[in-house]
Amino acid sequence: MSVDQAAGKPMAGILDRAAVAGSSVILLIARILIAIIFLRAGFNKLTGLEATAKYMADHNLPAPFFFAVLAGLVEFFGALCVLLGFKTRYAALLMALFALIAAFIGHPFWSVPAAEVRNQTAHFWKDITILGGFLVLFVSGPGALSIDRPK
Repeated sequence: MSVDQAAGKPMAGILDRAAVAGSSVILLIARILIAIIFLRAGFNKLTGLEATAKYMADHNLPAPFFFAVLAGLVEFFGALCVLLGFKTRYAALLMALFALIAAFIGHPFWSVPAAEVRNQTAHFWKDITILGGFLVLFVSGPGALSIDRPK
């Protein structure tokens, strides 16, 4: 064992213990951070349905007004459930699916003009990354500081 490996073990132990000891607070912070973007976006969709429906129509979705309402409701209330830790695993899966759909419908970097490729690629992968965060939340659960807190 090298000196670097031996020196790293105590730090790893400290970090592991800190993660376990602080898991409830860390999961709460994670839920807040991941919910913020969707609460805001869902609220904006629901309060600006005409603009949202136009966006849906521009992306060739059938029944754009229906999908505008659906997207706003899923984003806002799914994020609210995540934030509060209510039915968290179901909400996290729903939001993961939403992020996947949003990536492919909203940010098709493979079919946009060259000037938009970089921006759309970044947004596509942002949505995929957020999907990963929701999957972690699905597996971990909401933590003790939640409505669903483990008994």
